[in-house]
Amino acid sequence: GFLSRQEMDAIVQATDKSTWNGHRDQVMFSTFYNTGARVSEIIALTTDDVILGDNSYVRIRGKGRKERSVPLWKSTAKLIRGWLNRVGGTATLCVFPNRRGQPLTRSGIEQRLRVAIGKATAGCRSLEGKKVSVHTLRHTTAMHLLQSGVDITTIALWLGHESPSTTHTYIEANLQMK
Repeated sequence: GFLSRQEMDAIVQATDKSTWNGHRDQVMFSTFYNTGARVSEIIALTTDDVILGDNSYVRIRGKGRKERSVPLWKSTAKLIRGWLNRVGGTATLCVFPNRRGQPLTRSGIEQRLRVAIGKATAGCRSLEGKKVSVHTLRHTTAMHLLQSGVDITTIALWLGHESPSTTHTYIEANLQMK
């Protein structure tokens, strides 16, 4: 499964940006959506992996220790810049820490997503009863890239798939929807 653009936006906007946790969560969910990163890849992301400038991108270390660079949308780069200014990041600091400054855990991220979905459902009824996991955000990225006309080979590189055949399932899902 994957989310509509409206559902994804509702989840990102459901975070309380005035709080430290809410601000982090908004940037984290936006980064998940922008990059299509796996949970382990977001957990391992350090401030040294974030390159902000005219052509902002993140270096992601994926399965098999393979590294890929994923471009950041201007909106995501702006959010990350604001977040890093707030936390005063150093080169070795994880981008999305918990309250103790340690990287969030998989269960911690899933819990934060459940909180955001709970709040988002009030304004976006299509989320009600929908089974959404962090991996759903990855599928959402792939489907939205595909629906925007991005080539399947580019999507495979974006997601860190070794072969475009792994990414082919998104084409099949999109054809079924049509």
